[in-house]
Amino acid sequence: MPQPPSPEVVALPSSLLAEQDGAVAVLRLNRPAKRNAMNDETLLGIERFFTALLDDVACVVLAAEGDHFSAGLDLSEMGEHDTMSGVRHSRTWHRVLELVEFGPVPVVCALHGAVVGGGLELAAAAHVRVAERSTFYALPEGMRGLFVGGGASVRVPRLIGVARMADMMLTGRRYDADEGLAIGLSQYVVDDGTGLDRALDLARRIAQNAPQTNFAIVQALPRIAEANPREGYLMEAMMAGIAQGTDEAKDRMRAFLEGRAEKVTDR
Repeated sequence: MPQPPSPEVVALPSSLLAEQDGAVAVLRLNRPAKRNAMNDETLLGIERFFTALLDDVACVVLAAEGDHFSAGLDLSEMGEHDTMSGVRHSRTWHRVLELVEFGPVPVVCALHGAVVGGGLELAAAAHVRVAERSTFYALPEGMRGLFVGGGASVRVPRLIGVARMADMMLTGRRYDADEGLAIGLSQYVVDDGTGLDRALDLARRIAQNAPQTNFAIVQALPRIAEANPREGYLMEAMMAGIAQGTDEAKDRMRAFLEGRAEKVTDR
């Protein structure tokens, strides 16, 4: 059975639940009565969780209790912000979600119900997203007189393009799970109630990869994709050389050549 991390490792607010299952750590949003709306306490708890990841964790699963992944920012806190505190609040989101996107290990997100506003911003920072059929996506900031502040204007256009994101914000357009899969908001759609199991299965598979390869995919791949071609090719060559030069890579290649390793057709 998955075990919660010991309290001396990381202290989390009641709005978050954490456990570890072998090499996979699971972090769940736990404000179901609020549709897992993201408040500052929860955001800073996510920061503490990712900062305190143990060395034996090779992948993280993000999930949520209740009927929804997250209905977005807790708007009851918005009245406390003037212009400059709003800027600082947005930068806090940027700092925390950078730990998700560019942290030490890959992150798989299990989605269901509402993935709205700040909930979509959190999900977009993950590397693999599994959506149950109940999932729906929206960016209602335009209807609220707001603008995204948790990194969506950078991350979401990478997934679906600027025009689709603008449409979501301008018109309140909502995408369901199958539509989200088609445009790039998730990589998998599964039946309701099975999203976490599928996410855990993928996370365990990811955890079996060589750590230097997972690190390169999380850290180098996004930067290479955004670089100009000349710089991108150089970064790719350097990362390829670093990865294949490790003893673990040599052992894995030897196992493949000797017929002891899993083949692509085995999955």
